Amino acid sequence: MLHSKKVGTLPVKGRDEEKQTNEIKIAAPMLYAIEIEGRTITADALLTQRDLARYLVEDRGANYHFTVKANQAVRLEAIAFYFQSTSNVADFIQTGNGEHGRIETRKIWVTTKLNHYLNFPHVSQAFMIERESIDKKSGKTSQETAYGITSTPVYQASPQQILADNRGHWRVESCHYIIDWNYDEDRSQIRTGFGPENISRLRRFAIGLLKSKKSNETIPEMMKKLLLNTRAVFDYLKMTRNSNLLSMD
Repeated sequence: MLHSKKVGTLPVKGRDEEKQTNEIKIAAPMLYAIEIEGRTITADALLTQRDLARYLVEDRGANYHFTVKANQAVRLEAIAFYFQSTSNVADFIQTGNGEHGRIETRKIWVTTKLNHYLNFPHVSQAFMIERESIDKKSGKTSQETAYGITSTPVYQASPQQILADNRGHWRVESCHYIIDWNYDEDRSQIRTGFGPENISRLRRFAIGLLKSKKSNETIPEMMKKLLLNTRAVFDYLKMTRNSNLLSMD
């Protein structure tokens, strides 16, 4: 699965310095050493590019699952207009189990009728996803609508599968969001040698550890609690006698 970051880095041969380059230019090089034939590569709106679509399908035998936003204004308008003017029942509906203190309902509509009109390489389906979230404590409701396109044909990807691909992508994005905003990684002063890679791995390990815990708290809430309680950190890592006794029970 391909996931995006604000800025990517490529090492300059023989030097510790790294040259900054935008993520569009490094998308294909990132995939050179990965076997992606037959896989679906997901990406957000910044990477919804014709050249990348051709590269994935024609050169690598993969499929794409792209988000469509304002940087593809004509396609966004066409997809939004089609689904908003079609009052059909959703092709698939999924209700979450109330994780993280929220009850989520996700609906997806899919069409092949826009394939030629969108004028985008290898597009096989366009889709609209509506997400509704209800906070179990406050009862507050929030809604979000997302649009996208995929090269995966109907016989290979049902609406349920397209929704699963989309949700899988945003699980990865949520990790980057936490790293960007809670760790403020973009302004990290660790910049030389293997330091940036190592600290990034440690941050991802910490997030993975927190996500493995069954809790109604959000990741930022859990991070704040642990920041103020060193003992709780050792309990999370099962490095105390009490935490080991609890795990044995």
